[in-house]
Amino acid sequence: MEWIIVLVVVGVLVLLYVVIYNRLVGGRNRVDNAWAQVEVQLKRRWDLIPNLVETVKGYAAHERQTFENVTQARATATTAQGPAEQAQAENFLTQALRQLFAVAEAYPELRASENFASLQTDLADTENKIAVARQIYNDSVLTYNNQVQQIPTNIVASMAGFRVREFFEAGEEAQEAPAVNF
Repeated sequence: MEWIIVLVVVGVLVLLYVVIYNRLVGGRNRVDNAWAQVEVQLKRRWDLIPNLVETVKGYAAHERQTFENVTQARATATTAQGPAEQAQAENFLTQALRQLFAVAEAYPELRASENFASLQTDLADTENKIAVARQIYNDSVLTYNNQVQQIPTNIVASMAGFRVREFFEAGEEAQEAPAVNF
């Protein structure tokens, strides 16, 4: 009879471990998927930038430093690793885009350009999608981190090597999307 009780207790513990482990795996996968969605939107933004720079260059060729800043910021953003480094790189890119749009404001014929207007709209749409993707990612991280840190899941998490994930935090200077209304 004692062996049956011991086997039942061990069976319940193993079952509990499996259920908790599977929940943690599901949470980790949701975080990974949410990060992949952030990366998709960031890549879309990065792909728009060269076209935007070339369009503005055609009207304001003497603004070389601004174009170099945007190009450098884009390069830095595309090679950033992890949410913290990515957030910092994206903040720098947002500031560089603000400079580019400030240059564009000085050229009425550029603002009237159909190509520039289309790029503005695409960038504004992409900025909104990035904001949504970041929110979903951070919500997924919050849920996952709660699982990893709360009892009894934290016991399984530490045994199985699950670690807390970083949030994608925008700096204060990047709280607003670049102004694209002309």
